[in-house]
Amino acid sequence: MSVHHRRPGPVDRRVRVQGRPTDACPAPPTGTGRGSVRRVTVVGEEILSRSCQEVTAFGSPELATLIDDMFLTMYVADGAGLAANQVDVDLRLFVYDCPDDYGIRHVGHIINPVLDLPDPGDRRLVDDFEGCLSVPGAGMAVPRTDHAVVRGLDKEGEPLVIEGTGYFARCLQHESDHLSGHTYLDRLSDKERKDALRQMAKHSEDVFARRAAKAAGLGR
Repeated sequence: MSVHHRRPGPVDRRVRVQGRPTDACPAPPTGTGRGSVRRVTVVGEEILSRSCQEVTAFGSPELATLIDDMFLTMYVADGAGLAANQVDVDLRLFVYDCPDDYGIRHVGHIINPVLDLPDPGDRRLVDDFEGCLSVPGAGMAVPRTDHAVVRGLDKEGEPLVIEGTGYFARCLQHESDHLSGHTYLDRLSDKERKDALRQMAKHSEDVFARRAAKAAGLGR
C-alpha cells in the first residue's frame, strides 16, 4: 500500500509495535544495515492474482531475513504496507508501518492473517484515496470499513491480534486482499480501473526511477 501524505512526521512518538504500545519504535532496516531491497511485483503478474500459501515453518533465519527485506523494500518504495507476493514470495505474510487517523503509528508484521470485519449492519464504509506499490503511480478512492482486526502469528509462531481503525484499518484490509490474490483495482468499476491503469502507464517510470535512486543512496 502506498503511503502518500499519510505517514506521521518524526515528532509523533505514539507508536504500537506488533499491536503493543511502546515508547520508541525500533530502527527500521534502513537504519540498521539489515535487509536487501527486492523487486516489487506489478499488477498483471500471476503471483498477484492467486491466494498465497500458509507459512508452516517459524523461527527460521530465512523467515527473519524475508521480513527484514520486506521492510526495507517497503521503505524504499515509500509504502505503508507490503505483502509477500509483492516481492514474488508465495507466502501469507505482510509487514506494515502505517498511521491511523489518530496519528498513532503502527509497525509490525503478521503471518497467516485472517481478516475479521464488523458485521455488515455495523460497518461504516469510508471512501478514501488508496494506492499500491504494485500499481505504481496510480491512486483511486476505494470504499473500506473503518475498523478491522487481523488474527495470525508472529515470526516465532506466537499468536498475534492486530486491530486497526481509520487509515490503518484500510491498510490491514488492503494487505489481506493481496494475500487472497486481489489488488484494490478489483474493487473498482471498469471505468475506474481503466483510469488507474492509465495513471500507472503515465507515472510508473518516474516511480521506478525514484525507488532505484533511493536504493542506490542506501548502497543496496
